[in-house]
Amino acid sequence: MQLKDSKGVSRNDITVTARDGHKIAVRVYQPDPSPGSAPLVIFLHGGGFVLGGLENEELLCTLFAQRLKVVVLNVDYRLAPENPFPAAPNDAWDVVKWAAGNASQVGADPSKGFVVGGVSAGGNLAAVCAHLARDEKLSPPITGSMLQIPMVLQLDSIEEKYRPEINSYEQNKDAPVLSQKSIDLFEGLYKADHKSHLQNLFAPPTNFSGLPPTYFQICGMDPLRDEGLLYERLLREEYGTKTKLDVYGGLPHGFWSFAPEMSKSKKAIEDAVEGIKWLLG
Repeated sequence: MQLKDSKGVSRNDITVTARDGHKIAVRVYQPDPSPGSAPLVIFLHGGGFVLGGLENEELLCTLFAQRLKVVVLNVDYRLAPENPFPAAPNDAWDVVKWAAGNASQVGADPSKGFVVGGVSAGGNLAAVCAHLARDEKLSPPITGSMLQIPMVLQLDSIEEKYRPEINSYEQNKDAPVLSQKSIDLFEGLYKADHKSHLQNLFAPPTNFSGLPPTYFQICGMDPLRDEGLLYERLLREEYGTKTKLDVYGGLPHGFWSFAPEMSKSKKAIEDAVEGIKWLLG
């Protein structure tokens, strides 16, 4: 999806050093003129942990900075097959930790708002980072999660009580954009440990307590639909977490990226901006 107007936003590419010395490329989007210190949003692109890069989320990252006056970090985490699991969650978490302590270098103040979001595979990484932030008592804490069409579980490693709510893999196995065959291909390259909470948040034992308010965007014709709906329901009903949910019935995984001129695509983009606004309070 092309951005027609990027006025009021400056961009700058930096690197963040990962735990193993790798230089993670990060694109910084800042409101221009700068407000001095702004809330911080970290965003993680999709692509099945195999594809994608900084250009994928240029539109959303620019809109967040432009419309909400936040600083955005767009993260170029390492991809499989060259860098299989857990390179991606490690890179994402290393950037989050760096940002918590060094946000002033990019004109941000996470104590004013600290949102970590992502789309598809990036939604998985954003959710994982929220759990890690809770477990490791990150300071300042993450104050919101944005999960667009996220993958949050693995059917071969979840508690039986959740299985009746997961029907979308079978119902949408031949869906456009993301089919079961493409999921299998991505997973074969990513080589994740399905029992690790760095990939499968539903791996026993589960712990969804103490998580920040979470905004979800879910597509109806998507194999990942039901796990997003289940996660939202559990956070809201069983753990008292504030959630906001937008569902796009009958539409495939990430449709807004593939049919950008469609009215529902434009609505999904507007919803994403409003979702971040809601998380920032």
